[in-house]
Amino acid sequence: MSLVSVPTAEFDRRIDTVREQISEADVDALCLFSPIGIEWLSGFHHLQTERPVCLAVTDEEVAITVPRLELERADSDEFPVLESTYVYYDYPGSTTDESTYYRHPSDTPEEKIAEMIDDLGISTAAADMDGAPGFWGYSGPALSEFAGIDVETVEWIEELRTAKSDVEMELMRESAKWGNLAHRYLADYAEPGKHELWVAKRASLDASMAMLNTLGPRYDSHLRGGFPASCGFLSGPNTALPHGLTENRRLEHGDIIITGASSNVGGYKSELERTMFIGEASDEHRHYFEQMKTLQTLAIDTAGPGVPVSKVDQAVHDYCKEQGLLEYTQHHTGHNMGMEGHERGFIDRGSDEVMQPGHAYTFEPALFIPDVAGYRHSDTVLITESGTEEITYYPKDLESNIINY
Repeated sequence: MSLVSVPTAEFDRRIDTVREQISEADVDALCLFSPIGIEWLSGFHHLQTERPVCLAVTDEEVAITVPRLELERADSDEFPVLESTYVYYDYPGSTTDESTYYRHPSDTPEEKIAEMIDDLGISTAAADMDGAPGFWGYSGPALSEFAGIDVETVEWIEELRTAKSDVEMELMRESAKWGNLAHRYLADYAEPGKHELWVAKRASLDASMAMLNTLGPRYDSHLRGGFPASCGFLSGPNTALPHGLTENRRLEHGDIIITGASSNVGGYKSELERTMFIGEASDEHRHYFEQMKTLQTLAIDTAGPGVPVSKVDQAVHDYCKEQGLLEYTQHHTGHNMGMEGHERGFIDRGSDEVMQPGHAYTFEPALFIPDVAGYRHSDTVLITESGTEEITYYPKDLESNIINY
């Protein structure tokens, strides 16, 4: 049976690792405000709003402060590593003593977080940031100010997330499977006269329903609305923009499209992109398509454990220079990913990172020809002890990427 969520033992292992770092740093606790960091360490996933959430881990306890609207979830059996829950009503909150059954407690978010810090006996803390980030209108004081403790900002969670565990890699493989299905539906539905959004949403819906029906009640989307499996694309001249936005456009015969497909499995993602053609590909499109495919093959062939990421990006750069293509490049070769679409580190000539087993990268060197089109495949590749493993597997050759309707 496929793995679709992070088991409790994995969170226990992560917390043990953090406790070792707390001891080595000689601080009392790690405090987290980032929703991704909180989810990675404890499993508690929530919608980031103006209401701060703070997770605190000490040698003996894992506690969390949440707004009232998250209380039932934080206190549920879904998140067994959470041992103590503190709650405030809302932001900005009240500092009066008045409270009712429906509006309790009366503390501000900062007062309740400070109470948690005090109850846990924390006087020094490592933290991902010194207080909750400004988001959706939130503006509050620093943790060191309102809790009266010494705070050192650290990047422990970002560093720990760089190399994926066996569990994380398995969830990403499962994500790639459903992303591939969404992409196949996209290719089935794309034809002249169809609107970009119609194709993308229908494919995303059908793949998502197949995913939900297959995985059943074991599946937790970690989403509020949206599609568990999703895909989309840019078309025509809009593909010449690496991060172009969806246009009010219908497909035409001979169009080029750059697709993107993924799915969310246990909070983890993959990335699949293809350059495709509606009906036929011109000689110019074919030329740049093959050059792009050569770039990606070169990058993946260069990668592996112990290989500096700069060497991979440099190989792509050197080939583009040799072929007179440098003016058509606009971004580096790829980036790490897992719970987020972009994670540390980056396949970039300016990076000193070295690829290690467990790293998960996208490989997406691309060419963008102004006023013509863009050309990009992207595949998610795991770095293993012996080499690389491509977990996305939609065909890459040109003929397989011509959509015959």
